[in-house]
Amino acid sequence: MRALVIDDSRTMRRIVVAALRALGFETLEAEHGQAALDVLEEEGPVELACIDWNMPVMTGYEFVVAARENPDWRDITLMMVTTESEHSQIVKALAAGAHEYLIKPFTPDAIRDKLQLLGLVEYEESA
Repeated sequence: MRALVIDDSRTMRRIVVAALRALGFETLEAEHGQAALDVLEEEGPVELACIDWNMPVMTGYEFVVAARENPDWRDITLMMVTTESEHSQIVKALAAGAHEYLIKPFTPDAIRDKLQLLGLVEYEESA
């Protein structure tokens, strides 16, 4: 499966990319929402997009709205990965079409748990 990591922080992209690769994802990266739309146009749809909210050029929320307007991208699972923790922001993102919301800071286990809930990663048996 392929995932697109959208964040204006290169360090945060590396953290999310590392967690996703450990779960078996191929990854693509974009530094803001418009760059992410360009990646989708050039590379085709992905199964998952992990999206920061606060970015220059195009915010994560604006990306979610734009992605949901394109029929070719409606099957992409959209997960906000952001410091925005206000309940109203979470509701707004989910209402716009995001499937899940992960608040920074987080652990790789938290990403795995969210992706398990979304059905993108299989549950691991406890030892």
